[in-house]
Amino acid sequence: MPTLKRRHHTSSANTAEQLLSWYDRHRRDLPWRAKPGQAADPYRVWVSEIMLQQTTVAAVAAYFEGFIRRWPDVTSLASASLDDVLAQWAGLGYYARARNLHRGARFVAQRFGGVMPERADELIAIPGIGPYTANAIAAIAFGERVPAIDTNAERVMARYLAFSRSLPGARAQLAALVGELVPHLRPGDFAQALMDLGSSICVPEDPECTVCPLSLRCEAHRQNLTEILPRKEKKTPRRVMRALAFVAIDNGGSVYLVRRPESGLFGGMMQPPLTPLQKNFPSARDALSEAPFRGEWKLKRGVVRHTLTHMELEIRTYVAQFSARPNGEGIWLLPREFRSTALPTAMRKMLRHALTDEV
Repeated sequence: MPTLKRRHHTSSANTAEQLLSWYDRHRRDLPWRAKPGQAADPYRVWVSEIMLQQTTVAAVAAYFEGFIRRWPDVTSLASASLDDVLAQWAGLGYYARARNLHRGARFVAQRFGGVMPERADELIAIPGIGPYTANAIAAIAFGERVPAIDTNAERVMARYLAFSRSLPGARAQLAALVGELVPHLRPGDFAQALMDLGSSICVPEDPECTVCPLSLRCEAHRQNLTEILPRKEKKTPRRVMRALAFVAIDNGGSVYLVRRPESGLFGGMMQPPLTPLQKNFPSARDALSEAPFRGEWKLKRGVVRHTLTHMELEIRTYVAQFSARPNGEGIWLLPREFRSTALPTAMRKMLRHALTDEV
């Protein structure tokens, strides 16, 4: 791993200058990004950074604009119901992000009067904001000289420095090295320039080093290490977890839904009754003992599969029609009402499988 201090005084200023010059010509026009010469809105930066976790820019753009139209500032989001926030988030996935964003907005409203704090060491106290997000908000919205290293920037800097330790485990060490390169002027633009460079030129495979503004100083390029850096830790194989769903339908076509526990997978969201997740499906006899109501439950052919970051879900579905609604603590909704309901994508897929109508 290179010693940054040896090259810091001679090259860091030039590195920032060349990167920012490139950024001024090639910066992406993104819904959450301030126009040149405008101050960034810390709330918009915050929402975008949370949405972009585990999600592509293309997927986030439409969600971001709809979210901001509905809740344009911290105070309005803090006043919203969690159900409404989760419903707006539905389809974007990783719903803990939405719960934390809502909880964080209430924290800011109560602790700071709805005004975002300006320093990374204050921002990190907000629920759902980790070191990277705190640095990104502080640098982009408030000009604090801190390193904001997302996945794209991480790849750029790991190559630029020929950083040989495995990521994400050594992320803190890499951020510390990058911190010495962050310029005193325009630290937010520096962070966004790294993000843009990693998304367009310093891509995971076949990076376009010939047009990269940093190639002359890039240690990986000089040492022919570009294709093997950054080094990644071996991923743990995803667990396969299985469950049975029970889709109860009344005479009017409404479906019975219940709320999941607030904590854990899909916390606080709606679903048909579901057996606990486990390695194997329950036996047919055990399955019917798990049904929420007595009825003529019929097993739907096929298995619904859904991939999450840490597991693969497999769901088999039982369906039953009821002439009178059984008593239960859940709610009955028509399929057309699902759009405005906080249903996880996995449950929407399962309901499409279970019902003849599109949901």
